[in-house]
Amino acid sequence: MAPSGSRSIKKGCQRVLYWIPVLFIALIVAWSYYAYVLQLCIESIEDTGEKVVYLLAYHVIFIMFVWAYWQTIFTEPRNPLKEELLEREDRGESQQEILRRIAKDLPIYTRTNSGAIRFCDRCQLLKPDRCHHCSVCDKCILKMDHHCPWVNNCVGFSNYKFFMLFLAYSLLYCLFITATDLRYFVKFWTAGGRAHFRLKEYLNGLPDTQAKFHILFLFFSASMFSVSLASLFIYHCWLVCKNRSTLEAVRAPVFRHGADKNGFSLGFSKNFHQVFGDEVKYWPIPVFSSLGDGCSFPTCLVNLDPEQPSSPTGSNPASSGAAEGCHFPSKPLRESQSRLLTTALSWTEGDNATDKDKGANNAGMTIENEA
Repeated sequence: MAPSGSRSIKKGCQRVLYWIPVLFIALIVAWSYYAYVLQLCIESIEDTGEKVVYLLAYHVIFIMFVWAYWQTIFTEPRNPLKEELLEREDRGESQQEILRRIAKDLPIYTRTNSGAIRFCDRCQLLKPDRCHHCSVCDKCILKMDHHCPWVNNCVGFSNYKFFMLFLAYSLLYCLFITATDLRYFVKFWTAGGRAHFRLKEYLNGLPDTQAKFHILFLFFSASMFSVSLASLFIYHCWLVCKNRSTLEAVRAPVFRHGADKNGFSLGFSKNFHQVFGDEVKYWPIPVFSSLGDGCSFPTCLVNLDPEQPSSPTGSNPASSGAAEGCHFPSKPLRESQSRLLTTALSWTEGDNATDKDKGANNAGMTIENEA
């Protein structure tokens, strides 16, 4: 009993410690709101028109920033549904033989460096493409990008769009504060400006040094955060354009033909739509609109030539019983079949849809979808 009790205490302490970075960011944001709204706009700016414009623009950006940050923190990462596939199979076979037979009819194209089927020993499940096990969350995360301590959450398929919007609005927030605070920052630091710039005074007649401190420190803080956020935002924009996660940028995904860092890239437009969706009106709003289901992803390898020997074989009706009860689609999903993720994971297939292979170079060659 003692070891289990100590483990639970340790886990409880770890959970508290993990929230410290989030609490730090929350305090910084709360202070910046006080410094900008009260000390700068209300106490220091005398022009009413300028004050109203600054306050309106600031609150729009602030609301979008807080909304995106909240969504990034509290959106539960999607996990593969656990299926005890090995429990139903003959234990006389090797694990890889069983996994290879089960994965035969599933849209799994990536492998380990040794060419084996990707399997999580801790979660006891097949890993879908782009899925990785997070040691902090202790579970597999669909399309895992990284575990971010500043949001105390894994950034993956379900909240990557929110994370991108969080970076965008936080950068816009800092740049807006820096730009609007610059004039008053300069007035405090120039001798002539200090002579003409008047702040409200305390009742005892002394100058309001509290407002001066907040305005100066607000400018420095917003400027420094702008630099770090800009570099991070630009990097993740590059990842979106290439359709890579942070993990895939560090280590290229391995397919049957070998490692290929561009294996999931479909071109800038399609890569962008995978993250932000097809409807433009939802792009700037922190609501889920990403395409797909998080488990199956169209690849340039599959789309260019579905019959190429380096890709896994398609659905085999005779062996469909091996994957019975598994929550993967029974065959690769075309991009045209991608659906917006609903509240519950659902797998859909087009029964009668047919697509022509746009990447085929041979005239007259057509490829029919399997029913």
